[in-house]
Amino acid sequence: MLSRRTLLRAAALLPAVPVLAPGTAFAAIPSLPPALDRTSFAPHEQRFAPYLATLGPMVNDMDDSGFFAGGWWRTPAAPYNARVQEHVFTLAWFHANARPWNPYAGNAGLLAALDAALGHYLSLQHPDGSFPEYSRDQHGLAPTGFGIGYLAKTLRILRASGALPARQAQLTAALRRAMTWFLDAGNRVVWQDRLTWANQTTSGLAGATHALQLDPDPALATRLTEAFARLPAAGQSPAGFFYEEGGHDMNYNFEVMLPELADAYLHSRDPHLVDMARAFTGFLSYNLLREPDGAGYLVNVAPSTRTSARWYDEVRPDPDRTALNWTFTRQVPLLSAFMTAREDLAEARAAWAASTEPVTPLAKQDTSPRILTHGLYGERFPSRRQRAEAIADLPYLRSNDFAELRRDGGQDFLYVRKPGLYLGGYFGTRASRSRTGLTFLWHPDAGTIICGLNDNNYACWSTVFPGQVPDSNGSLPATYFHGAPGGREWTGGRAPAALGIRYGNANVTTDVLVTRRTVRRTVTANTAATEQIPFVLHPTDVLTFTDGTQAAFGGTTTATADGLDLRRGRTTIRLRWSTPLQATLAAGSVRYFRDGARRFHALRIPHQGTFDLTVNLG
Repeated sequence: MLSRRTLLRAAALLPAVPVLAPGTAFAAIPSLPPALDRTSFAPHEQRFAPYLATLGPMVNDMDDSGFFAGGWWRTPAAPYNARVQEHVFTLAWFHANARPWNPYAGNAGLLAALDAALGHYLSLQHPDGSFPEYSRDQHGLAPTGFGIGYLAKTLRILRASGALPARQAQLTAALRRAMTWFLDAGNRVVWQDRLTWANQTTSGLAGATHALQLDPDPALATRLTEAFARLPAAGQSPAGFFYEEGGHDMNYNFEVMLPELADAYLHSRDPHLVDMARAFTGFLSYNLLREPDGAGYLVNVAPSTRTSARWYDEVRPDPDRTALNWTFTRQVPLLSAFMTAREDLAEARAAWAASTEPVTPLAKQDTSPRILTHGLYGERFPSRRQRAEAIADLPYLRSNDFAELRRDGGQDFLYVRKPGLYLGGYFGTRASRSRTGLTFLWHPDAGTIICGLNDNNYACWSTVFPGQVPDSNGSLPATYFHGAPGGREWTGGRAPAALGIRYGNANVTTDVLVTRRTVRRTVTANTAATEQIPFVLHPTDVLTFTDGTQAAFGGTTTATADGLDLRRGRTTIRLRWSTPLQATLAAGSVRYFRDGARRFHALRIPHQGTFDLTVNLG
């Protein structure tokens, strides 16, 4: 390990006459050995350690224009992409903040690199205040929105340290131009009646709260207040999620949008942001599936439109992209269910400090500066007791009998709880990369049994036609019933004793009946097809086809049978279909949670166009 004295000595050994790195107009800075002294980091600053190890390689990859040419952050790694330059914040922080473990504080070579990087960054700004990302002529939402935040936070650091006064003046002017463009309610790149990428619009509002604290402007402040007032209607669905490509996306909602709202709230205290956090937490509470063994939460990811966040571990040590969400836990106690408990985080950080493993540089592209900016505000994570109380208040743990139907235009999000099961579905108009139909099945003792994925035709709960074409890869309008499909319609409210669902397209109709402990699914297709069921299996699960064939976890097993039993602990889940058919259970590459023990397996059963499945959950 490197002691504080060794780190300071490394800083002192920088050449008195700068040595220019090849192809650059400023001095190279030394890369540090990986054996950093972990115990010298304050617990809440451990997230800076991998960035410390990355700083030298990142800076020394810059070209002589100040462009971060090494491809460390965002694609395309092209000189016109303003998002690539967001690490100006990282350089500014390490230059300005003296720590026992930071030999770069006050380093002249680092300051010169920061100066050049800011020069290149600001040269990309258009006269109207916007920045480009995918082409030099683009007037982009994301590069301008996120850029306002990074540039404002960098300016705050420069002012506090007194560094680069000429750049400070340029940053002040650039931020004013960017906010003028971004906060214009008539700017259709930023503002639509229904936002295309709500997280990007919100990022600019969060950044503006910082910029206007540094340089108050009454006119821009009024525009910002007006923007916060219209954000709920434009950026949040009546179902509770935030809009991303026409629907919900767990990663962008929970890991980007909600922290950006928190960042904005910390500096504005605008009440609209609390209301939005509360509404989203309500939606979240139906879609994160708690595993009874304490591993964490599996994600109802099939409805996600952009990314594939599939699980959240029980303890998420640094770096945690959701960490700033603690901001809302006082006003929205239910949100504590999805945060790491402070005692667990303290234990994880103590283990990190005690580890003798080297701290290695981050992989290129995996270097988000947001991890660092969200570590600037202190912390207020819930206690284990507070978290346990919030978990007990999750809808499907608080009650064992409800049906919740949330709608947004042509999209339906259905959640059905009965004493022996919890079932989810996403019906109607399919948005982007999502997958429609039934999406998950959970048991109160066994946890998640079935969970479909998005953006994947081999891992959704579907009727699959020749060519691996699932009905879930398209819109599936649905109607709901009191009892079996075809009877009296149910449109929401009190859950019927048995709930029916009928959905389909021109090629297939699926009827579902949900009772206290069973799910019956009846498929009628116009041609031969395959029933596909995406399981989440544990290595200790016992899997037996009704012909006696034992299925192998992690492998492929085929049997001719009319059912499959899945025994997990003291619970046995029984799947039965009407006639013996050749069925195959095959493992996929997807694993779940940090330990990777749980694994995706697909059960596929070819049939001639009609298929009747009953899942009995004990």
